Amino acid sequence: MDTRSLRAAPTIPRSTSGWDGGKEVGGRKQYVMVDCLGLLLVVMVTAASVQDRDAAGPVLARLRARFRKIQLVWADVGYAGRLVVWAAEKLQLTLEIVERSDDASGFVVLRDVGSWRGR
Repeated sequence: MDTRSLRAAPTIPRSTSGWDGGKEVGGRKQYVMVDCLGLLLVVMVTAASVQDRDAAGPVLARLRARFRKIQLVWADVGYAGRLVVWAAEKLQLTLEIVERSDDASGFVVLRDVGSWRGR
């Protein structure tokens, strides 16, 4: 699970767009969940001003409603905290926080598909 903020076109109403202070982008934010092959499972779009943890609950709930067999979700540190406990208690999902190394630059694979086999 991850997000990306995108600049909104001039035709997008201000009521549905916002400012992402962390990425310094005005527009919308996409919340995306994919499987280990990169196949799209869930997408949700909000104003860029919505915090990742605030939108993650509805995104995880949509995942659970559509894919009952999924047990493990990897997410970045932006989703750490109470959301991990909530996902376990309410949705029976293990939300594993994956941290990026401070010395990494550019694209880096954080988890190998082989690391979850046998769980």
